[in-house]
Amino acid sequence: MSKKAASDPAYVKHLNTRLVHAGRSDPRVVSSPVFHASTVLFADYAEFCEREAAPLDREHMYYGRMGTPTTRALEDAVCELDGSVGAVLASSGTASMASILNCFLSPGDHVLMVDSVYGPTRKFCLGSLARRGVSTTFYDPLMDEELHTLVQDNTRMIFMESPGSATFEIQDVPAIVAVAKQHGLLTAIDNTWATPLLFNPLEFGVDLAMQSGTKYLNGHADCLFGVTTTASPELYTQLHHHTLAHGMHLAPDDAMLALRGMRTLAIRMEAHDRGARTVASWLETQPRVRRLLHPAWDSCPGHAIFERDFKGANGLFAMVMQRENEQAMAAFIDSLELYGVGFSWGGFESLCLPMHATRKLPSIALADDETLVRLHIGLEHPQDLIDDLARGFAAMDALAGA
Repeated sequence: MSKKAASDPAYVKHLNTRLVHAGRSDPRVVSSPVFHASTVLFADYAEFCEREAAPLDREHMYYGRMGTPTTRALEDAVCELDGSVGAVLASSGTASMASILNCFLSPGDHVLMVDSVYGPTRKFCLGSLARRGVSTTFYDPLMDEELHTLVQDNTRMIFMESPGSATFEIQDVPAIVAVAKQHGLLTAIDNTWATPLLFNPLEFGVDLAMQSGTKYLNGHADCLFGVTTTASPELYTQLHHHTLAHGMHLAPDDAMLALRGMRTLAIRMEAHDRGARTVASWLETQPRVRRLLHPAWDSCPGHAIFERDFKGANGLFAMVMQRENEQAMAAFIDSLELYGVGFSWGGFESLCLPMHATRKLPSIALADDETLVRLHIGLEHPQDLIDDLARGFAAMDALAGA
């Protein structure tokens, strides 16, 4: 299939097919070569002057930080995924988030930030943004039209994350976008959980959609990268120039790993979803589990919006349990053999993380006597993962009976 045909929706209607073929820097090879390049040599003075006049020309190289065929291939693949006009790469999802907030907010501005946002984003607002004179109001993720009551004269942006990183509330993105448009505000969203495969924010009118590509886009827990896309050429140019001016650059090997991971994104997401639903259904029967925070379950705040706007789920959800002492939680965690204990998610491996032990959660989702354990269901057989969790619960029961 030709590169042109592969990227033409009239020729190939299914996104998973286009992902397999998109973003090939050299159509003669299946896997894009990796360019380890900093200095670029020009043929003569005339070419130097021509390149210097257009350093971001995608058809030519100017300097390694400005882009290489490897990074541009990844950008093209991401744009194929969500139909954006351009993709701005960064060294991590946190770097992408920081770039958005620093680029579009100035001293004296105010941002509305969802209360269920990723922990480092909260810290960035309370730390770096505050020191720059930007104020933040954290709003309930279940607010929609009433969000207009929090808009101030100096509000410039509404930042969303749906579902929330730990408590999984689903936001009414179209309603929030409508509020933003009414007040002339920018909208941005952390779309790491869904990826554009399950929810494309640009189709719902969001201005800036960022992802930690470290998670599902890469899918193999072996590289860090972030990416922001937009349907606005003006916003893309502004963010792209800002990112380059601050020295942000994605290493070529990480770009290659990310691009390789994206080829299998569609089938991996389907497998993660199937496995997670199987494990979640079993957890629902366990006496120690009070409820599930899985967007596909009606016990999850905003579930009706999920059913309306999303095309599916993935492998990340949480279970709410009665708060146990540290000894009981340690017995549960330490009995698990197949679930790793670690940050991040989206790779092929399963993870288990007691969220109360890592950071303060928003108070909107948990009662005082509850604790939350986040699970990422990898690509192992679901029954093996269920058996492993059963061993963990049995270890808690044995401790209680001792």
